[in-house]
Amino acid sequence: MDHAAERLTRRTLFACILAAAWAGPALAHHGWDWTEDEFFEIEGRITAIYIGNPHATLDVDVDGMTWRVELAPPRATVNAGFTEDVARVGDEVKAVGHRSLDETERRMKAVRIIVRDQTYDVYPDRVPSN
Repeated sequence: MDHAAERLTRRTLFACILAAAWAGPALAHHGWDWTEDEFFEIEGRITAIYIGNPHATLDVDVDGMTWRVELAPPRATVNAGFTEDVARVGDEVKAVGHRSLDETERRMKAVRIIVRDQTYDVYPDRVPSN
């Protein structure tokens, strides 16, 4: 192999390693492997609403502690009917989903949100059967 081809191979390998290192945390974050298998519910008051990438989120005050509630990506969340217009800071909310495996985190990934007696299934294929 000539010197130029060897440099190109090394650069390509280095670029692949950097890309994998950068993508690893993002791939770990998306998906469900960071959550418990059992369903989990919280009820509280919304303190912040974000409909944006990579996931819509709610911050919810539950007995004086803030929980981060991750919803689906923006398109799926809005397609489920949950938009910034249907809930406001201060509204009571019930979130059903899966809690983080890290018990020190007050974080969950919701499959269902209930605000003002309206239900929004942001992951309809994962909603618990009653």
